[in-house]
Amino acid sequence: MFQDDPFLMPRNAANSRLFSLSKESGRSAAKYIIKQFPQYFDKTFAEPNIPCLMPETLIPQIEGVNEEALKERIHLRRVKDSVDLFDQLVQAGTPVSLETTNSLLDLLCFYGDGESTPEKEEEKEDLEEPGVKTSEQKAPRRQFQRGSESSGSRWRENNNAERIFKIMPERNAHSYCTMIRGMVKHGASAKAYDMYIDLLNERHKADVHTFNALITAVPYLKERFIERWELAKVFLNHMAQQEVQPNLLTFNAVLKTLRRCGGVGRSMSLLVIKEMEALDIEPSLATYDHLLFIFYRGVDLCPSGIISEVLDDIEKRSFTPQDPDDANFFATAMQACCDLKDIKLAYRLNKAMEKGDNWKFVDMDRLNAYWSKFFSLLCMMEQIDVVLKWYKEMSPSLFYPTPKNILDLLQALDAANHLEVIPSVWEDMKQLGFNRRQDLLEELLSLMSREQHPDEIQLAFAKCAEDIKAVHEQTGREQTPLEWTGSALGHVALLFSRAGRTQDAWNMMERFQQVNRIPTDQVMDEFLNCAKQTNCPDEAIKLVKLAASLGLPLSQRLKSRTEKEFDLSEKQKKTLESIKSDSDSSDSDSDSDSDRD
Repeated sequence: MFQDDPFLMPRNAANSRLFSLSKESGRSAAKYIIKQFPQYFDKTFAEPNIPCLMPETLIPQIEGVNEEALKERIHLRRVKDSVDLFDQLVQAGTPVSLETTNSLLDLLCFYGDGESTPEKEEEKEDLEEPGVKTSEQKAPRRQFQRGSESSGSRWRENNNAERIFKIMPERNAHSYCTMIRGMVKHGASAKAYDMYIDLLNERHKADVHTFNALITAVPYLKERFIERWELAKVFLNHMAQQEVQPNLLTFNAVLKTLRRCGGVGRSMSLLVIKEMEALDIEPSLATYDHLLFIFYRGVDLCPSGIISEVLDDIEKRSFTPQDPDDANFFATAMQACCDLKDIKLAYRLNKAMEKGDNWKFVDMDRLNAYWSKFFSLLCMMEQIDVVLKWYKEMSPSLFYPTPKNILDLLQALDAANHLEVIPSVWEDMKQLGFNRRQDLLEELLSLMSREQHPDEIQLAFAKCAEDIKAVHEQTGREQTPLEWTGSALGHVALLFSRAGRTQDAWNMMERFQQVNRIPTDQVMDEFLNCAKQTNCPDEAIKLVKLAASLGLPLSQRLKSRTEKEFDLSEKQKKTLESIKSDSDSSDSDSDSDSDRD
């Protein structure tokens, strides 16, 4: 997928997504240029000429105002040209056949009365309500209203589709069904329901695709959970009365509606699955996705029995795309495994995802989410050797770790007492662009400075601390320097002190005063130990001065330690004796005041 140039390879999830969007944007731009300027692409040099491999002819070939020209423009998906030509035919009194008018309605309802573009695909509206409690009997009004406004083109009042439908001399079932599906697709669910009532009044029958659209619109038509289910049953009963055979998408639409029916959804969804079995309709991945969402999203998680049965069925079958929601299954199932904290189920799911062509159901964004959840579960449940093995295999070939993944990995290293791996994790953090994440830096520094380690590890930790110090001091036009926190300063000073880097440690000690922070007793004791090991009495005296200027109670003990543990010259002894803390000065001032009295 990527160019064979390391500089061009994405280094994190954001860059990877930008790379993919850029490639798709380039394809769309090329299609736009070909469509807008077809006259520059009319030369064919291929020998032999293979028509199916040549660019499509996008320029209308039939001139004049007639029905054949209208059919051609509809076939070329020229929405505006088709509407204009239809209006000219009507104004000229030329009758247009019902079949051609229905084709025009199909075009208008699909594109929402807007011009066709390469990016326009059939919308997949998000009907989920996250975190629905099973005890709820009524959907919150605010959520309900917000859900009815999905993104994308909207159905305008009295648009061309409605106008043409009203002036049609005759309408058949196809005319009504097209309008209903277009209204549902573009967010006019209430109008679609009214149109369905008109269809019934005209004694027409809807087709299965129209019923599927109406069932998906149920959550936008009713507010209470039980009312939604009752309306869905009404449509199903109408299908039986009109002898319309339900298909896979019908049951998927019912399950998708049950996702927004709270406890009603849980009680009815398994009955829907049994009805599918009775009709010998095999579930698709979208069917299982809706089922897992119903049972494993919310406060009360169900036992792992349902997802285990789902995986039993998936392991036996190979799948082909049948529903746009098929692509959501693997991410939803992995989230359920994480919520259940069941690593065995996660391994089974991952094996099923890698079987055959199942991996093709997961696009780049979903793939990164899938692996991210899987890795978080590994960090939580597996031994550290297994976690590191997966980490080396997965990053960055399969996914780009998120900040949460790095945090989970650090916590796993901490629990297993494998902190010597932290320097390599820090290198990955820099590669991923997480070296300015304050929460990750704090966690990293806290783990490295918590305990004393062998000299080799301490030197590696000090190198990490040096990089973090450089990040805080980094200034650029597009980057603001990170603000030092007291804990971060203390951790970096500790790491420098333990590595014997006295001057670097002292530079950090000086920053405490510059940023108005107070070092802890541990930081000052560790620095004094470092000064003793490197035989730097001057730095020890500076430390006593710093503690005294900050008015710390520790200053007297540091002063005593310096006198006992260092070989001081006479000049250094006098300097040390002359140091008085702010508290000593205030005590002496109060004593002199009492003597005057």
